Amino acid sequence: MKIVDIKIEKIRIHLKKPFKIAFAVQDYADNVIIKVMTDEGIYGLGEAAPFSPVTGETVDSVISTLNMFKEGLIGMDPLEIEKIHVLMDRLITGNSSAKAAIDIALFDIKGKVMGQPLYKILGGYDNKIQTDMTIGIDTPENMAKEAKERVENDGFRILKIKAGINPDEDIKALQLIREAVGNDIRLRVDANQGYCVNDAVRVLKEFEKVGVEAVEQCLPHWNMNDARLIREKVGLKVMLDESIHSPMDAAKACKMDAADILNIKLMKCGGLYNALKINAIAEANDVRCMVGCMLETKIAIAAGASLVAAKKNITEADCDSFMYCVDPDNGMEGGFEINGDTFVLSDKPGLGIDFDF
Repeated sequence: MKIVDIKIEKIRIHLKKPFKIAFAVQDYADNVIIKVMTDEGIYGLGEAAPFSPVTGETVDSVISTLNMFKEGLIGMDPLEIEKIHVLMDRLITGNSSAKAAIDIALFDIKGKVMGQPLYKILGGYDNKIQTDMTIGIDTPENMAKEAKERVENDGFRILKIKAGINPDEDIKALQLIREAVGNDIRLRVDANQGYCVNDAVRVLKEFEKVGVEAVEQCLPHWNMNDARLIREKVGLKVMLDESIHSPMDAAKACKMDAADILNIKLMKCGGLYNALKINAIAEANDVRCMVGCMLETKIAIAAGASLVAAKKNITEADCDSFMYCVDPDNGMEGGFEINGDTFVLSDKPGLGIDFDF
């Protein structure tokens, strides 16, 4: 089997309302979807969701990089996934979401060739996941109102609360959210690098009082030393996200005892190939993992959800971003079925997404 062509298309995803985090506000996302075609008529779908503050890419740089990859990949066997990753890494450093697009498409092809769904190709631990729902930064009162709606109307039992701009407002928001949703709902917080060490320790101790179970990326991505310090001073779990791009980052974090949980994102690490390595490193060091997402369509979400289902050590999922879209399906049927906060993965081969372009 040989790759004969790669089709590349830019898409714009419109959100139902602006989404605010500590360092950005988005009301749409420009992504790139690809179709890797083979000489046997089997094709694989992939997606790049670049986010400049995290991946250092723009949609235009992704398209340029994908066109460069295209020249090298035509004629290669799509099942030689490691060989293709070596080629991409030799051609250009970084550019992780562009590499993720190729990677996801290759794994989609692998599943189709083997006649198995992606979650079985990756490990097959389970066929379903439970995702959280993210509450963006707003007034504490509005955040509590949205949290209550997500629980009562949509059936979510885990909420991830964005924070990191104003520590006192964050404390108030979490207090109001806990009052609004009750004690049975699991809460975690994502500060998106917004705190200094002193603020982080103070705020996290207040979060403990309302039963927050974990806080994600309190400090700037480079500051793993103080992430370890925070772990020593608070009773809740410390998660690293923007600090973890590569397997080497995961190894460093584990060696430093800097985290209880690592947040794997396919767009940060270059796809499933490296995500599997990160999880293996974490598991060997008794560190759990979560799979998160950028603003993605069901192509990348299905890939991430399949990884969660496949691996016992990946105990948490933050695979909700497509639900923020005006059209959550974006014309892409399949991949998984949704029942409240639970996704049941498709048993169709590969990603199980019925889409072509």
